Amino acid sequence: MSRTRSRRVLAAVAAAAALVTFVQAPASAAADALTANYRTSATGATTDQVEPWFTITNTGTTTVPLSEVTLRYYFRGETPDVGYRFACSWAVRGCGNITGTFKPLGTPVAKADRYLEVGFTSGAGSLSPGQSTGDMQLRFYRANWGPITQTDDYSFTSRTAYAPSSTVTVQRGGTTIWGTSPGDDEEPPDPPDPTGEVLFDDFSYTSSSDARIAQRGWTVRSGGGGPGVPGAVWDPALVTFPTVSGGKVMQLESSNNGSSARQTEMYHQRKFFQGTYAARVFFTDAPVRGIDGDHVVQTFFTITPLNAPMDPDYGELDFEYLPNGGWGEPANILYSTTWETYQNEPWVADNIHTEQRTSFSGWHDLVIQVANGRVKYYVDGNLFADHGDRYYPETPMSINFNLWFISGGLVGQPGDRAYQERVDWVYFAENEVVSPAQVNSRVAGYRSSGVEHADSVR
Repeated sequence: MSRTRSRRVLAAVAAAAALVTFVQAPASAAADALTANYRTSATGATTDQVEPWFTITNTGTTTVPLSEVTLRYYFRGETPDVGYRFACSWAVRGCGNITGTFKPLGTPVAKADRYLEVGFTSGAGSLSPGQSTGDMQLRFYRANWGPITQTDDYSFTSRTAYAPSSTVTVQRGGTTIWGTSPGDDEEPPDPPDPTGEVLFDDFSYTSSSDARIAQRGWTVRSGGGGPGVPGAVWDPALVTFPTVSGGKVMQLESSNNGSSARQTEMYHQRKFFQGTYAARVFFTDAPVRGIDGDHVVQTFFTITPLNAPMDPDYGELDFEYLPNGGWGEPANILYSTTWETYQNEPWVADNIHTEQRTSFSGWHDLVIQVANGRVKYYVDGNLFADHGDRYYPETPMSINFNLWFISGGLVGQPGDRAYQERVDWVYFAENEVVSPAQVNSRVAGYRSSGVEHADSVR
């Protein structure tokens, strides 16, 4: 629907109370002193991309590793909120050593409800006393390339020459040492106890034929059908529950011989809708045996069946990791995708997606929050994507994990090879937005109490 740019009604007194003013560090911390200098190359009141350029200068007396430093640029989001994309045009320290993440402001105010957090890898090096990072020519834009109003953004000024900016903050080790935040940067804590119904499963099963799997609403998929290589078989025997680091996990192992494939999937019944979905998942970059290079997809997702082409009641929320690329991508990529609908022949996809092109090999905490018209994806506590509007799901979904090979994506030579994905636990809280930290706390609570499974979702 058509909406004007959203505004929260804030009393002047409340806004003033929310202001968090930078205070000069005590003498014991004065050695750590960094100054953020800002200019912009996009000075208009509206623009198709925001272009904040920065330098950070070490005005202290000690050398500071940049990997310990973050910088925050605060702004007000547009409506409809389709999410934002970060890019680095050029940087003295190398764009490959600079990261950009969008995060919500814990206490939204009139001129900011989120911020861009700029970080550094170890490859960016360090800052000696008196040294500057040099230019960081950064930019960000809406996922649909829609217009952005800058004049109501807290950190924006139209200056074209570098000068210190107090509306940009700098942190070292999470502690602000420069600038003034417009509000509380941290997300507000969630209530300690669930307010809706919950599902928790620690996957403490003996095998894919364990009777408790079906009793608890799970199905280990068998037979044929997509997605995947034509003629692939879904093999329950390749879904196992080994002990890893002292605890049980669900392990999916899918294999192929260069032409035919055996794939794996386990899914829960379709009864989940709004709330918080979470799982701890182990992605892998290399096969556990055989040659590498197949286009394989490792997943955690929810889905409503497609009853007809372009079915308006279809819904799907995906985490999909492609360690060897695929779908036109040459290498590692993690997608989060929110679907409105699709048709298979001819192929038409109506979705919105966010991606990061890097390795995600290893354990990761994956969270999807579905509430208030927004679908928010988190990876290891960091906001990965924010989707919504017409892509918001309309109907109950199932919870799924599968491991499959992209049609046409097998390395063209014979020989058995296999990939694995592991899942430590899965959690769902109905009709409740649960922060990633609170999810981990609740899972720890189940485990410390010896609870392996709970399901009150109807």
